[in-house]
Amino acid sequence: MLAVHFGAGNIGRGFIGSLLSDAGYEVCFIDVNEEVVNLLNERKEYRVVLADEESKETLVKGVRAINSMQHPEDVIKAIAEADLVTTAVGPNVLPIISESITNGLRKRVKLDNPLNIIACENMIGGSVFLKEKVYEKLSDSEGKQFDKLFAFPNAAVDRIVPNQVNDDKLMVSVEPFFEWAVDRSSMIGEVPSIEGVTWVDDLTPYIERKLFTVNTGHAVAAYTGYQAGMKTIKDAMENPEVVDIVKNALQETGSVLVEKYNFNSDEHQQYIEKIIGRFTNPYINDEIPRVARGPLRKLGRNDRLVNPSVQYLEYLQKEPTYLVKGIAAALKYDYPEDEEAVKLQALIEENGMKEAVQEVCGLQEADRLVKLILKELE
Repeated sequence: MLAVHFGAGNIGRGFIGSLLSDAGYEVCFIDVNEEVVNLLNERKEYRVVLADEESKETLVKGVRAINSMQHPEDVIKAIAEADLVTTAVGPNVLPIISESITNGLRKRVKLDNPLNIIACENMIGGSVFLKEKVYEKLSDSEGKQFDKLFAFPNAAVDRIVPNQVNDDKLMVSVEPFFEWAVDRSSMIGEVPSIEGVTWVDDLTPYIERKLFTVNTGHAVAAYTGYQAGMKTIKDAMENPEVVDIVKNALQETGSVLVEKYNFNSDEHQQYIEKIIGRFTNPYINDEIPRVARGPLRKLGRNDRLVNPSVQYLEYLQKEPTYLVKGIAAALKYDYPEDEEAVKLQALIEENGMKEAVQEVCGLQEADRLVKLILKELE
C-alpha cells in the first residue's frame, strides 16, 4: 500500500507519516526541503521520540520522498498510484499543492481508481477547502468525473509537535497524546485500517471540542503569556495570572460544548484537565511566537477565540469574561517578526481599535462582543 503525504516537516513525519507507516503503508513524502528529501531517500527511515519521562523511541521505516519543485512529474505519478493521499502543510500552503494534486488526479481518472484525499491541517474543513482549490482548475465534465472517483473527507488532528533543532535532521520529538478523527461518511470506497484514527459519521463535535479546548487554550496561554513577558508556553503556564485566565477560558468554552453537543460535563472536565496537563508538559517547551503566530487568522470570526465567544453569548446568554481577555491580548500582540502581528498593529494604528476589531474579528458594530472587547482593552 502506498500513502502519499504532502509535508515532510515535524508534524508530517512525527504524526501522520508515523501512523501511516505503522498501518503498513509505504509513505512517500512530498516536500520542497531538499535536505530533508535527500535524507529520507538516503536512509529510508527516521526516529520519533516521545516527549515524556521515558523518551520512548520508534523507528519509522519504509519511507521515501519526492522534491515537488525538482520532480513534479514524479509527484503526479505517485498520486496516480497511491492508496491514500494526506497533507500536513499548513492552511496557507493548501492552494499551492492543489496544482500537483489536480494533475495527479487527472492522470488517475484514466485508471478509474477511487482515492481519498485527507487534509490533516489545523483548520476547520481543510479537506473541503483543498477540494475547492482543486475543482477551481477543472472543467464541468472533469468535475463530474472527479465526483465519481475522489473524496475529500474532513479531519480533526491534534498533537503538539514543538519547534526543535536536532543533530539528527530527521528525528522528531512529539508529545505522547494525539487524536486524529476522520469523517467516514464522506469517504469513497473501503475505509482503511489505521490504528490511531477515529472514524466518525459526524466530525463537527470533534472539531469544535479540539478547536475550543486545545487551540483556544493554547492561544490564550500564548497571547496572555506574551503580554506578561513570558517567552515559552511552559513559562506562561507557571504564571498564576495566565493559568487562571486559561483555565477559566476553557470553562467558558466547555460550557458551550456541553450545552451544544450534550457532552457529559464530568468527562469534558477531564478532557480539559488533560489538555492543561499537555500545556504544562516539562518536556515540551514551546516558544510563544510559534503558538501565537498568525493573529489575524486566529482572531477570525470562525476561529478559536471569537467563535466560542459568540457561541457563549448565544448558548449561555451570558458574557464571556476570560475569552474576551484572550481576544484583547491577541489584539495587542505586536511581535515584530510575525508578519500578521505587524499588519494587525498597522491596521489598529490606521483605523482605530473599534474598526480593527470589527474587520479582523468579522463582527458588526452592534454586536455585544465588540463592546466587551473594547471595554476589556480600555
